[in-house]
Amino acid sequence: MSETTTQIPVSELIPMLSAISDRNWERFKEVENQFVAIHGVEAWEDFFAFRLKPALDRESDRWLLQQWCSEGIISVKNVVNAL
Repeated sequence: MSETTTQIPVSELIPMLSAISDRNWERFKEVENQFVAIHGVEAWEDFFAFRLKPALDRESDRWLLQQWCSEGIISVKNVVNAL
């Protein structure tokens, strides 16, 4: 994990976990896009891999994967380019 990613406050993790807990895919995508707009794609990749995903329980992890697969996995880089 990069030094920059370790400096991102836990308060940015909470809305993502809340959206996942509520099974609110649209809210999760909104928070994800906001994060990428502020911190960049590389920080999102680190943050997701090392802080968000490890915090998920099995059912939440499965739900998130199902949401991505149901829409086709779209790279965050493509989402940023579309903004």
